[in-house]
Amino acid sequence: MNAMAALKQYQTVNTQAQAIEASPHRLIQMLMEGGLSRLAQARGAMARDQVALKGELISKAIGIIGGLREGLNLELGGDVAANLDSLYEYMIARLIEANVQNDAAPLDEVAALLRNVKAGWDAISQ
Repeated sequence: MNAMAALKQYQTVNTQAQAIEASPHRLIQMLMEGGLSRLAQARGAMARDQVALKGELISKAIGIIGGLREGLNLELGGDVAANLDSLYEYMIARLIEANVQNDAAPLDEVAALLRNVKAGWDAISQ
C-alpha cells in the first residue's frame, strides 16, 4: 500500500470513529465541515481542469447538503427549518449550475452560505 492510500484509509477510519462517538449536534457540524471541504476541493479541481474529479466532488457536496436537508424536521422546526430547506434547495441548484457551466462563482457562493449556516450552528453549542 502506498503512502497516499494508507493516509486515505487512516482518514476514513478516523472519521468513522469520530462519527460513532459524536453527538447529533456534532454530526451536523461534521457534515457541514465535509461539505465545505468538498467545495474547496471541487474549486481546486476546476482550476486544474480536472473535469471528472470536479464533478465527483460537487456531487459529494450535493449529497452532503441533501443529507442536511433530509435531516430537517419541518413539522417541529417551524420557519427556521422551512427557511433552511429553501436555502439547501437553492445551494443544490447553484452547485448543479457550477458543474454544468464550469463556473467557480456558484461554488464560492454556496461555500459562503454554508459557512454562515455553520457559524450559526456552531454558536448553538456555546
